[in-house]
Amino acid sequence: MKRFYLRYSDSDEKLLRSVAVLPWSHILLLMSKELNDEAVLYYANETVAKGWNRDLLLNAIKMGMHLTQKPVVVDNNFAQVLPATQAMYANEVFCSGYNLGFLGVTEPLAELELERRLVEKIKLFLLELGNGFTFIGNEYAVTYEGKESRIDMLFFHRQLKCLVAFELKIGKFKPDYIGKMNYYLSILDRTERREDENPSIGIILCAEKDHVDVELALEGVTKPIGVADYQLILPKKELVKVVQDEIDMYIKDVHKKDEEEIS
Repeated sequence: MKRFYLRYSDSDEKLLRSVAVLPWSHILLLMSKELNDEAVLYYANETVAKGWNRDLLLNAIKMGMHLTQKPVVVDNNFAQVLPATQAMYANEVFCSGYNLGFLGVTEPLAELELERRLVEKIKLFLLELGNGFTFIGNEYAVTYEGKESRIDMLFFHRQLKCLVAFELKIGKFKPDYIGKMNYYLSILDRTERREDENPSIGIILCAEKDHVDVELALEGVTKPIGVADYQLILPKKELVKVVQDEIDMYIKDVHKKDEEEIS
């Protein structure tokens, strides 16, 4: 405990919060490796995000993964408009990109078709989003001053304690998407948000994005908005698993029907 105090007593708050949630065995391992603050922060965040046990953490350190990490590009304004703790957690919850290969897309889709397929496989989409999301509805109607608008997909996140609006775009990000999302979030906060809930968050899901365009479009915006891109093709291993799952489900359904006919 004395070593722990001496090591982290002068560290910044972000590092302290990240280390504080680690198991004691992980903390001892990190202290034994004489890593600088930047490296410790990287391994602490990766441990929490990926659920590394002590052995996996040790292997990651031996591989020097912190030396080969790619710089993180943040396409949101969470740090500017949310309290520090919630902004940090929101950045952990939301990704800069999502894999929608489970949709089985083989040709271009219209936005409504993309939305329909996501709703049909909402369980898989929730798994891609991560823990804590609850699906509220698609084409969710919000009304203010007699004017109705529809949000593509609306969720609630239990840990963030806020509504999360998703807008789906089949093309490249356009700056005017920010204005539309800002409008939706304003209505949600006025009509749907409860007193004990945090400000609603908006995520614009596009086929492609440019960091500079997103950064400029978000400048001066006071509602928390993030922009993420998606890919529609699964890596080979994941594609094989999806196909096998579909086959297993088909066989299960056939057996069930046969049993029903026999009975």
